[in-house]
Amino acid sequence: MLWSAEADTSTVLLTHAPTILPTADNLFTELRETTALSDEQGVHFLLKAGGQTIRLVRLAGVAADIPLAALVPLDPNGHGRIDAIDRLLRALQGRTMPADRRLTQQQKRRHRHMLQATDGHLNGASYRQIADVLYGIERIRAEHWKTSALRDSVIGLVEGGLAMIAGGYRQLLRHRRQR
Repeated sequence: MLWSAEADTSTVLLTHAPTILPTADNLFTELRETTALSDEQGVHFLLKAGGQTIRLVRLAGVAADIPLAALVPLDPNGHGRIDAIDRLLRALQGRTMPADRRLTQQQKRRHRHMLQATDGHLNGASYRQIADVLYGIERIRAEHWKTSALRDSVIGLVEGGLAMIAGGYRQLLRHRRQR
């Protein structure tokens, strides 16, 4: 499945290089459009390098055999696109690529727990049963359930998971700014 370039800010948008720029060292010949999919936006394909995958869209009407340029719209998502372009250039030049910073390990764990909690909730499990699975039965028994912070945590996980299902998951595709 490919997300729209609008939703996934780590997508590199490729267009033809302006004629005012030199084309001799353009790296467009390094791009291999394996398993490309075409639609009204253009040709979507993936570049795998350095254990990462970079999503590319060669915009509609742009030929594959001409020098290319990356497009960065001047909008709030520009930083995410610039990071993706940096990763692409590093990959094409055989340099070390920085990790995609959209989610920290703690955020990934929380999202996984949200999905597990919501799945249990939608299948009729009580908050306590969900907590037993997520945190362990012994840990749950060690506290009074009605006033337990773990109870509040499970309720928050379920609420967060339901919000993700309702469309909040799209935020996962957005660039996370470093502060």
